[in-house]
Amino acid sequence: MRDGPRLAAVIEVLEAIGATDRPADRVLDRYLKDRRYIGSGDRGMIANRVWAVQRRRARLDWWIHKAGKGLQRDARGRVLADVALIDGADVARIAELFDGSRHAPTAVTRDESDALRRLVGRSLDHPDMPPAVQAECPNWLWPRMQAVFGDDVDLAVRTLGEEASFDLRVNPLAGAGRPAVIAELAVASVPAEPTPLSPLGLRLDRRRPVDRMPAFKDGRIEVQDEGSQIAAALVGAQPGQLVVDYCAGAGGKSLALAADMANKGRLLLFDVSKSRLDRAAVRLRRGGVNNAERRPLVEGDKSVKRLAGKVDRVLVDAPCTGTGTWRRNPDAKWRYDADALAEITKVQRTILERAAALVKPGGRLVYVTCSVLTDENEQVVDGFLAETTSFKALPVAEVWAATVGASGGGACPSDGAYLRLSPHRHGTDGFFVAVLERGYSPGSVDSA
Repeated sequence: MRDGPRLAAVIEVLEAIGATDRPADRVLDRYLKDRRYIGSGDRGMIANRVWAVQRRRARLDWWIHKAGKGLQRDARGRVLADVALIDGADVARIAELFDGSRHAPTAVTRDESDALRRLVGRSLDHPDMPPAVQAECPNWLWPRMQAVFGDDVDLAVRTLGEEASFDLRVNPLAGAGRPAVIAELAVASVPAEPTPLSPLGLRLDRRRPVDRMPAFKDGRIEVQDEGSQIAAALVGAQPGQLVVDYCAGAGGKSLALAADMANKGRLLLFDVSKSRLDRAAVRLRRGGVNNAERRPLVEGDKSVKRLAGKVDRVLVDAPCTGTGTWRRNPDAKWRYDADALAEITKVQRTILERAAALVKPGGRLVYVTCSVLTDENEQVVDGFLAETTSFKALPVAEVWAATVGASGGGACPSDGAYLRLSPHRHGTDGFFVAVLERGYSPGSVDSA
């Protein structure tokens, strides 16, 4: 595949990502699956450019604006600017790549050529760029990031834009132990080392085709960020308990919960998306989980209400803006604005209240997001606690010692009420975890 057709494919994928709410990685996977004639080497180059353009979008848009009339802040304009600024191509070379021939992008226009001349010879970074642009952060989010990270804001947000580590979780249900899996991967020339916090985590040297590995096929390992592993461990699920994963999605944390339960008791997976639960079924089966039930959340379904006040542990992995996952989903930062954030926090509060109604006296509700924003984390939990006497927040270090620490994990990185993880400090995705315990006296949340 020549360079021109590869760039045309990149533009098509970026356009498809911008036209849907589906995750970018799934859009890219679908595009490549529908075009099996594209070779593996070309697939890698297409994917790398797609992710790179997404990670450089703010700076590319700044240059496009600076270049004046001719380039648009769209998929084509960003790829043109990327070829000029990153590849160092001159206008003549760009015209060869964008020549309108079969499978190549349409030919560059005169206006595009004029604009590109203003970019040729420039580097991507420029001292005149505002801090938010330099850090690849939407302007409306920058003040919120400053409020969260303070003097570390530039480092924190830039790290959120870097490529993520590639983490695995060893599955105890399959009889897997971390040392044995590390040794097995080493034989296959796949370097892996223990994660510093999670007692079941492995960190590979880079992204690998795990689905081809025997350890994955027989359920001994699963792809899961270390932060996500920690969030599931803090639930403290025990054998014989009734545990609910209220926003289960494709079941990543459910797999970890089932392992902590040693397949004993009942694990209920709820989600509004049946397709996500169907994907979870495949993973649960591969992981050897046999105590789990999947239930789509349907308005008016009385099965959820029948669980009121009966559940030992409820995990709420709340829908959020995903600011903590920008390393994996760089497109996510451009999908939201302040109005969308306000709507999401309303949904989070509603979900939290409904899930709280399921918790029995002495049981726990664990609220988790993969966001770093205070709006979606402390403000939601503190607002909930301010309006109920039924729940209290447990110090996270106390919960950590009884769960992660007791299983051989690293030291708790927080001594406050809640846990915050971030890539620049902990090497994980950005996560927030609050562990709330229900008391034995009745409270206002009973009718939630």
